[in-house]
Amino acid sequence: MPTVYIYLPVASSMRPISRRQYLASVAVGTAGLAGCSSDAEESTPDDSEADTSDSEPADTSVLECDAPEQPAPDTSAGIHEEYDKTVVTVQSTDCETLGSVTAAIADTGDLRYTGLSDTESLPDNRGMLFVFDEQQDLTFVMREMDFPIDIIYADGDGVITSIHHAEAPGPDEDGENLRYPGRGQYVLEVTRDWTTDRGVEAGDRLFFGLS
Repeated sequence: MPTVYIYLPVASSMRPISRRQYLASVAVGTAGLAGCSSDAEESTPDDSEADTSDSEPADTSVLECDAPEQPAPDTSAGIHEEYDKTVVTVQSTDCETLGSVTAAIADTGDLRYTGLSDTESLPDNRGMLFVFDEQQDLTFVMREMDFPIDIIYADGDGVITSIHHAEAPGPDEDGENLRYPGRGQYVLEVTRDWTTDRGVEAGDRLFFGLS
């Protein structure tokens, strides 16, 4: 059966999402999230935990750039074979394309709970996109993670609200204390310093294209 796409208007561009993502976007509840995924019940952590963001909150007004051309998804890495995937492209506030990754889609409670905790390593051109029903306060936890990552929060229009450079747990740590709060409807996880190397900042925007 062919993949069904649903197009939703976003400002002056059209952003495609799959039927699965659309159903996830109207699903109710994100309880029980943990691991390398959000913990919505702990959306207001202590100041010592919250003061970990590497970027200031952004002006999340919708950008007036045309959607960039999306490259074909990469499926050669042999990871996340059981996931639906989408290409995520980052565009700057002056409409420059900064980079793209093929991202596994985590759009259910179980997938968001597991996150990247079952992934041994992540190529530079791969990532994971967490999809929530609405914009909300979230806290992502580095539970049982094997490598550091960048955590990118974005609002319902894909505009980046904050970026964290998250540490991996130490040899005798489970990562429970490594918490990175933010606000968004989408969260993109990529390799550590992916955003720095490409000049990605709060206020830039994520665009999604589907395989």
